[in-house]
Amino acid sequence: MTEPLVLRSLAEEEAAPFPPLLARAEHLAGTVLLGEHGRRRAGLGDDFWQYRPVQPGDSLRMVDWRRSARGDDRYVREREWTVAQSVMLWVDQAASMQFASSKDLPSKGERARVLALAAAILLIRGGERVGLTGGSLPPRRGEVQILRLAEAFSRDGIEEYGTPEARAMLPMSRALFISDFLGDPEPAEQALAKAADRGVRGVLIQVLDPTEEAFPFRGRTVFESMGRGLRHETLKADDLRGRYLERLAERKERLGQLCATTGWRFHVHHTDASAQSALLWLWQAMEAGTA
Repeated sequence: MTEPLVLRSLAEEEAAPFPPLLARAEHLAGTVLLGEHGRRRAGLGDDFWQYRPVQPGDSLRMVDWRRSARGDDRYVREREWTVAQSVMLWVDQAASMQFASSKDLPSKGERARVLALAAAILLIRGGERVGLTGGSLPPRRGEVQILRLAEAFSRDGIEEYGTPEARAMLPMSRALFISDFLGDPEPAEQALAKAADRGVRGVLIQVLDPTEEAFPFRGRTVFESMGRGLRHETLKADDLRGRYLERLAERKERLGQLCATTGWRFHVHHTDASAQSALLWLWQAMEAGTA
């Protein structure tokens, strides 16, 4: 049986990452003005919207007699009309996302998680339902859902590169995928193809460290993956620069074309750039997809 103090220590260690994550995401979300997400108005739905005076054509069964009993007028209780505005998130938590070329820069994973959670905060507080692809966390509203997302984003994966998850994506919903997309591109292509077949439109953000763009290495260099499963040593790293940059450009172009074909938006974000600018672009891209 686990001692209470040991259990508490383990629990605190497990929970430690997500309060700072949540605080950073809350602060970042606060820099973006909330738009008109949700398209809230009266109509068919489950949530209370407002009371309004009875109008010609309203039947007696529509009258809310409890509210009407407070005065001389009769009132109708309206529900909120809800368009299918569920937003599904996939954030890469694989080992490759733990890379940061400098102690002064966030890791790719940290930036991806903060951006995704800040976007979720804005979406949920704007009336949207937000969840995770794969069915592990169905889309819901409310502050509790924000806490669930923060907890889910605080876990690291053990695989070298992340594989986009397209299961349990609701038809006609929207989605946000964030990763470095440096692994096998086929899973991403398959995921967006499945999403497009279900009428899902969304945003794909590729997060890269500035060193991955510049490739400043020279001479003898040992390249090792964050999960330590891949390793390559060379005596002339500068000879690899041209081929590396060409392949990186090809990957970006491939992702951009994939998004253009499936109706998604594509954006490359570097961890030395402003998180606020990335969130603002993301927010505008998501708003453009509400129509």
